[in-house]
Amino acid sequence: MRREIYRFDRYFYFFLKGVAICLPLLLIGIGGFLLNASLPSIHQFGFDFLGTKIWDPARDNYGILAFVFGTLISSLIAILIAAPLSIFTALFLTEVASRRLQKSASFIIEMLAAIPSVVYGLWGIYVLAPFLRVYVEPFLGKTLGFLPLFQGPSYGVGMLAAGIILSIMIIPTITAVTKEVFLSIPNSYREAAMALGATRWEVIKMAVIKTGSAGILGAVILGLGRALGETMAVTMVIGNRSDISISLFAPGQSMSSVIANEYSEATSSLHISALLEIGLVLFLITFFINSLARVFVWRASLRGSTR
Repeated sequence: MRREIYRFDRYFYFFLKGVAICLPLLLIGIGGFLLNASLPSIHQFGFDFLGTKIWDPARDNYGILAFVFGTLISSLIAILIAAPLSIFTALFLTEVASRRLQKSASFIIEMLAAIPSVVYGLWGIYVLAPFLRVYVEPFLGKTLGFLPLFQGPSYGVGMLAAGIILSIMIIPTITAVTKEVFLSIPNSYREAAMALGATRWEVIKMAVIKTGSAGILGAVILGLGRALGETMAVTMVIGNRSDISISLFAPGQSMSSVIANEYSEATSSLHISALLEIGLVLFLITFFINSLARVFVWRASLRGSTR
């Protein structure tokens, strides 16, 4: 009987090991497929693919600089909005709120992550974009119009709308990771600061924020990786115009949105290869950013557990 139990444990161990091995193999397989499918575009355009903004499927001439610009700007807007809100929310949940309120608020935040991106896109089209076009963008144009960021006609859809939609979508991710970082900080840190006469704000600043700074940075980077790869909601509100404009009111296009818009209509093999190369670039960027975020979160958790 004992031998059968040991044999079952051995089989279960190899099963789990096989499943664990399959995950990195799957990741390598996806990357290999994208690389192989992108080879015609890589051979045709080389590094000019990243450095030019001409995207002309009719002449099979492709450059993604405008799409990289749109992806980075919309994601940067999202981070600038979502990071402070998420950090303050995590601080409230871990340091101020009661347990009952913490559970209720955490559930609501998790529900935001469960909403499909297309629903966010529909809300952006019918609610956010008209609100920006009628109220927000004219106000910003009148008050901050001396800055190039807030010049030009008010479309409603554009970089600003895409950034706001992305910020709402990444708030649950940053909040959840930041909350776990704060919870991993030993209570002895807080008690020691209070014993020295620190105020509530000083306890939060020195014992919580300063100690968990690496984890906070990791959470923000993780949210950035989530924003870079978002497709449907961004496609619906960014305006989908292949152009580089410094104005946040202007329409643009991201790397994920151009794939969603053109892949089903691509006719030439070079066009398809160019779209897949965009996917390869996006895959590499998000892989690097998420790996970096995991390193920061791991270091913060390790620091909290060893002190």
